[in-house]
Order: sequence, then C-alpha cells, then structure tokens
Amino acid sequence: MSEPASISTGIAARYATAVYELAKDGKAIKSLEGDIETLSAAMADSADFNALINSPVYSRDEQGAAITAIAKKAGLSTLMTNTLALMADKRRLFVVPHMVQALRDIIAEDKGEVTADVTSAKALTKTQSDKLAKTLKARMGKDVTINASVDESLIGGLIVKVGSKMIDTSIRSKLASLQNAMKEVG
Repeated sequence: MSEPASISTGIAARYATAVYELAKDGKAIKSLEGDIETLSAAMADSADFNALINSPVYSRDEQGAAITAIAKKAGLSTLMTNTLALMADKRRLFVVPHMVQALRDIIAEDKGEVTADVTSAKALTKTQSDKLAKTLKARMGKDVTINASVDESLIGGLIVKVGSKMIDTSIRSKLASLQNAMKEVG
C-alpha cells in the first residue's frame, strides 16, 4: 500500500471509529447509516462536492462554511455535520471517502454482515442476487450484502470477492487459462 493512501486510511479509520462510538452511545446508528448514504450519493453525483473536499485551493474557513451549508441542506445529522466541520477545520476533508467506507465496514461488522463485491457480465436479477447471497451466507456464516457491478468483458460467469477471498468463474479467465495452457504445450 502506498504511504499517502495508508495515512489517509489511518486518519479516516480514527474519525470513523469516533463517529461510530458517538452514534452508538446516542443510539443514532440508523441516522448514521442515512448520513453515509447521503455522503456517498454526493461523492458519486457532484463534481463540485468532490472538488471541495479534495482541493487545497479552498481555505479552512471556506471549506468549513461550505461543508456546514451542504450538510444542513442535505439533512445530515448534527453528529455528522459537526464531524465534517471539524474535519474542515483540521484540513482533513480529503479523507471523507475513506471515512465513509470505514464507517460502512464498522457498521457491517457490528451487525455481523459482510459485503461481497460481485462482478458479472450482465446485471444480476433480484432472484439471482438473492440466491447468491443465500449461498454466500451458508458459506461465510454471516449475512451478506451484495455490491454488484457489470463488466461485459467477462463474457459470462461471475467474479465474487469477499474480504481477501476471490472466486473467479468468468469465461474470460477460463479462456485466459486455456490460452496459457496452449502456450505451454506449443
């Protein structure tokens, strides 16, 4: 892991742990989950929001005022609004994406859930997704949340990543394996 990414992840983990503990003490985990979804949507949909949290051009005061206004407009909880304001004051808004992911991981672990990243050639139907989640639950012993994505270059099959484990049943990987075997023979 590169050092800057490691530093960002470490900073984000400390903020995420503190926010989670405060939310847990205040019995506000549901509110925190809503805040996480709101922040994720803002990061995915708004280039201006991403520029605000990542750009060193904005001063502390500008970042603080902007992030507080955005948090209030988005309906974020007081805990998250105050956390973002503190992060702006400390010039740490650049770790918000890492903090959101760390919060997701902490909440999932507390609930006894695990997230599976599933890549398929075509979008999974609800039935397929439910069946896969049931199979993974039986295998992992925990509830599984599926984070699905589509990659048409797989041709068919799935790539499933759960934690450090990966199962690749895609046609693309089987063809690559066959191609390597043919090279070794010739």
